[in-house]
Amino acid sequence: MRFPWGPGEVTDLRTVGDRVDTLTDLSEVADGPGARLRAARAQGEAFRREFPTTGTPDSVVTCDLITLPYPTRFGLFRASKALAPFLSITNRMLVIRWRESDGGRRVLLFEPSDHELGRYTPYFDTLSARTPGVIERRMLREHGTVPGHLARLGIAPEDVTHLMFDHLHTQDLRRWIGTTAPQADLGGQPRAAFPNAKVIVQRDELAAMADLHPLQRPWYQPAAYADVPPEAFLPIDGSVVLGPGVAVVKTPGHVFGNQSLVLNTSTGIWVSSENVIAAEALTPEHSALPGLAKWSRRWQQEVVLNANTIETTADQYNSVVLEKTLADRSQADPRFPQFFPSSELTGAWTNPGTGPTFVHGSLTHRKA
Repeated sequence: MRFPWGPGEVTDLRTVGDRVDTLTDLSEVADGPGARLRAARAQGEAFRREFPTTGTPDSVVTCDLITLPYPTRFGLFRASKALAPFLSITNRMLVIRWRESDGGRRVLLFEPSDHELGRYTPYFDTLSARTPGVIERRMLREHGTVPGHLARLGIAPEDVTHLMFDHLHTQDLRRWIGTTAPQADLGGQPRAAFPNAKVIVQRDELAAMADLHPLQRPWYQPAAYADVPPEAFLPIDGSVVLGPGVAVVKTPGHVFGNQSLVLNTSTGIWVSSENVIAAEALTPEHSALPGLAKWSRRWQQEVVLNANTIETTADQYNSVVLEKTLADRSQADPRFPQFFPSSELTGAWTNPGTGPTFVHGSLTHRKA
């Protein structure tokens, strides 16, 4: 199908941020996945020491978008003993604001999912068609929309400078960044809701989306990118510091071009991505979820992955350990890290055995 870029054709797009030399491409470590794991820990510890010197953003606000069902076998990969085939996850958007050294204001939306269009992702579209409406309505709850939350916060659409996702699974960005041609399903040619915003994405993911592997196809909506303007994207290679206390760290595995948001706040360092769906998945020895602690002990694995895709599982494991190394411990319960899942496990009576031991619920920060 037609695509704005082909494999190897994204090198001329603009980039953003200051490269983090401490965090190198672990795929270049020659001695295999075990050596890469050790390198992930060492590099994470080094960046954790230097990152606070960049400062803190002005504010971070959490906005709930939607709670939806998700297969237990994906979200708690191999570890869960829950009888429920589905658990619930809540998708949330983070709104991060800061000023550059020249006084320029920046507004980053992390995970601004257009969940109305995201439902047409092949996997979720198929699941919806097979689920009776009465059950689907009980398991799916809409909390708010991206435009609605921004209006509540007093942020004008033209003030948004950056959009970012940990990866582009399920995402349809046409209403956010506009298109270069009319869209039949949208009733015309949508104007960009965020006319000044650029999408920060790993170059690896843009290349992969141009030539999807069959394992990837259930989770992407490639047709939604056929007519998006290429100049709306800011591809990066690896990890960068975007602003004071705001960084993007490359965390491949869940997808080839996965990335995590790292924030330095008044409570220390936070990390956010969908590599895992609960903070306790980083310290399963403290989890009361059925099976997790026992599974971790038996197989001597220190993290429980979110594994709806298994593009490079060992790399994802190493990336999660990097995230765990970067994050400070929660002030509410030091057994758990300040890892804020972009899709967080949420207890529901419909899903017995999947109620989380600990939830963050929100990530908030305001500069003193």
